[in-house]
Amino acid sequence: MEALRLTSLRMRLVVVFALVALIAATAASGIAYWLNRDAVLTRTQDAALDDFHESLGDHAGSLAKRPTCDALRGAADAMATTTQRYEVVLTDPQGGSPACDAVSDPDFTLADVPRELRAAVNEKRPVDASNPAPYHLYWQRITLRGEPYLVAGATVIGGGPTGYMFKSLAPERDDLNSLAWSLGIATALALIGSALLAQAAATTVLRPVQRLGDAARRLGEGKLDTRLQVSGTDELAELSRTFNGAAEALEKRVAELSAREESSRRFVADMSHELRTPLTAITAVTEVLEDEVDSLDPMIAPAVRLVVGETRRLNDLVENLMEVTRFDAGTAKLVLDDVDVADQVTACIDARAWLDAVELDADRGIMARLDPRRLDVILANLIGNALKHGGSPVRVSVRTGKTATGEDELTIRVADRGPGVPEEVLPHVFDRFYKASASRPRSEGSGLGLSIALENAHIHGGEITAENAPEGGAVFTLRLPRGASRLAPDRDGDDGGTDVDADTGTDEESER
Repeated sequence: MEALRLTSLRMRLVVVFALVALIAATAASGIAYWLNRDAVLTRTQDAALDDFHESLGDHAGSLAKRPTCDALRGAADAMATTTQRYEVVLTDPQGGSPACDAVSDPDFTLADVPRELRAAVNEKRPVDASNPAPYHLYWQRITLRGEPYLVAGATVIGGGPTGYMFKSLAPERDDLNSLAWSLGIATALALIGSALLAQAAATTVLRPVQRLGDAARRLGEGKLDTRLQVSGTDELAELSRTFNGAAEALEKRVAELSAREESSRRFVADMSHELRTPLTAITAVTEVLEDEVDSLDPMIAPAVRLVVGETRRLNDLVENLMEVTRFDAGTAKLVLDDVDVADQVTACIDARAWLDAVELDADRGIMARLDPRRLDVILANLIGNALKHGGSPVRVSVRTGKTATGEDELTIRVADRGPGVPEEVLPHVFDRFYKASASRPRSEGSGLGLSIALENAHIHGGEITAENAPEGGAVFTLRLPRGASRLAPDRDGDDGGTDVDADTGTDEESER
């Protein structure tokens, strides 16, 4: 069907070739037809007129000045027996006795001669140096009873009768019709031939273009080793060489970038892993200091609280960096289970002591096959972000529905009563380490929480969107398929990475 579309290059080439051939063939056929028509009619006309002029002089010119009707009929019959095969009407303009019009064929009478032609034939012109004779021979082509005829007339000089000739042009018409049909058939054959030639030319030209398009498609799919076979020295061959050079340069560049990216991911993962051991020891010490902070010197207690808070923040950052590294490396996996969504949301809220600050609108018994840990991370980030920036009460609603393709979908909306998210910040709330204001470069979180929540939604095949409600406040909407098993197989063990504790995943992505 692609080749039949008028927007395709192949069809445009065929149409252009066909139009050029049609115009050229039509013009050539038209010129040939008119030239042949003019030649055929002129030749027939000249032969008939010459014969009529000579026969009129031979037969009608020898008649008496007052010829009888029988004499006129005899002359008309004699004139009609020539090889030109025309019919004759003779009349005596001098008014013979009795007056009559002699015809060689009863089907033709003087009334069939056009009035204008009769007037021209009977008109007597003054004789001078430019006009040696008072009467002249005149002719006209007419259609009589549906048939073409050549009609001519002349008056015999010296007071003789006037004669008219009816020459049938039907044979010439039939010959010209046959010629027109032949030229029409030739034009149709030329059109078909041009279309076939255009198809062959288009195939020859478009085959390399199609190969180039297929290669570009494979290159876009990530098959960077795609190359074209080059043959010839024309422009298409040069284009193929250019493509191969560009593909080779792209492959090298992507390889370099991939190596750098892999090195960066490995560095972050190794750094995060190496930091966990000393952080564990530091965390243990800070917990002891936190327990004894009330008994410490009042001058030292604020510093101890600061160290405890920053240690926890650093621990959250390390855990989040390791989780992000797993997403970037593509090693994050789903551990699926059948989950009662309302129970899962309640458990998330209860574990963080948010029951008094969160309103839950969810029916019991809404089941979905999800990764419970990753869903908890998503909920903790969204609800925690709403409490931190929007204030309580935060409303969490759970609904089910259908996607555009008819699949079951789970929708969780988290809405707060705060000032909302600035419009210029909305497109960036899920960006890593994004800060709404450069003057506030530091926040209590790591700046990765919403980014991790979005990655966890994506790994389920879902999405998170952010918007401002018309009545005020920000609304984060989580949409997940109720059957994530079509995206990842069940795993009985660990998913290949260190579990992130739900509390460490609670972290705002951007400052409002």
